[in-house]
Amino acid sequence: QVQLVESGGGLVQAGGSLRLSCTASGATFSFAAMGWFRQAPGKEREFVAVIGSDESRLYYSDSVKGRFTISRDNAYNMVYLQMNSLKPEDTAVYYCAARFGAVTTKEDDMHYWGKGTLVTVSS
Repeated sequence: QVQLVESGGGLVQAGGSLRLSCTASGATFSFAAMGWFRQAPGKEREFVAVIGSDESRLYYSDSVKGRFTISRDNAYNMVYLQMNSLKPEDTAVYYCAARFGAVTTKEDDMHYWGKGTLVTVSS
């Protein structure tokens, strides 16, 4: 059974940092593109970052580029999202997602999802 479990969310002040982790199990995730999406209160879920299986392809949304860094450790089936210079508008539930195929930034193309972890940034 494929599972993605996010952790590392919490409450942080604006300007602070958090590191989200995603633990994947039930498949060989070294072959999968892994991504992070988020959903702010009252808004639709949106793309944040994605990393290809061999780490050669990384994409970020314009809103987080230069502040967030996605990485992965295939030996441990882990994906990370380092979030720096956090802003109140980064407040959202952050979801880990996986796709066994080409790298994509499209939510509808992802095959598996975690349940999310809440990040709250206070001003």
